[in-house]
Amino acid sequence: MKTIQLGNAPCSWGTLEFEGLEGERIAYRQMLDELVETGYTGTELGDWGFMPTDPSELQRELESRGVTLLSAFVPVRLKLPLNATGGVSNAVKVARLLAEASPRHQPYIILADDNGSEPLRTANAGRATPEMGLTAEEWNIFARNAEEVSRAVLGETGLHTLFHHHCAGYVETPQEIDRLLEKTDPTLINLVFDAGHYVFGSGSNQAGGEIAAALDRYGGRIAYVHFKDCHPIVADQSRQQGWDYFQTVRQGVFCELGKGCVDFDAILAWLNKNNYRGWITVEQDVLPGMGSPKDSARRNRQFLQSIGL
Repeated sequence: MKTIQLGNAPCSWGTLEFEGLEGERIAYRQMLDELVETGYTGTELGDWGFMPTDPSELQRELESRGVTLLSAFVPVRLKLPLNATGGVSNAVKVARLLAEASPRHQPYIILADDNGSEPLRTANAGRATPEMGLTAEEWNIFARNAEEVSRAVLGETGLHTLFHHHCAGYVETPQEIDRLLEKTDPTLINLVFDAGHYVFGSGSNQAGGEIAAALDRYGGRIAYVHFKDCHPIVADQSRQQGWDYFQTVRQGVFCELGKGCVDFDAILAWLNKNNYRGWITVEQDVLPGMGSPKDSARRNRQFLQSIGL
């Protein structure tokens, strides 16, 4: 019987999508070797160019280690016309690499807003108010653009697109996640549920203990899961002192699993109850001064073992 399988991601080794947050650039071969050594069997692609962009070379590097390619994160400024952002062509480019490098497994395109590009949302990550959100017409454009990206990816490569709710973007709060799902076709857009971003983006650490209710609400739209924790003390400091998203991440808001306020036992119970048989990917933004990525990956794997994974 197929069971839940575990991956980790390049961001856990300091490879992040934001230029201002890049840590020490650990080479992809070292990252993949350490991922395998610490007990994981899947990975995400990371930034374009971090891993090989030649499909045959990428396939060789992954298969030689027994690693499955799970997904690639593609940020697009979805409230703007797609022809002005190049969002469709970029998503299709990434999807082609995934599809050709992974002939025996269908990875996901993980679509997200171009997080960190809107100053107001970046400055207020973790405490965004409705007044900082999209207008009704912008929501229509945003949802339509997300569907257009997904439709192009599916038509060109056969891969499916999931949306990543993410702090410092326009789909951060629970209400914004609800709105996106209401306005998009589930045959085109479903959700990667990220526990850490959900809790911090909710504006309250209490969400970490109420996460099963959120999972019930999103139900059948969840196709993939990120295990990311949220450190309650850092989250509170960020909200009280007015840190922006980048400073908050540098201070370690997304900590090792089990050291934050996310109720991972409740998430696992929900996944088992709903017969989830997909992948769980660990994400921890490990930056300079936070310790060793390999050691953190090993401790995160030990935590997962302690809860039955």
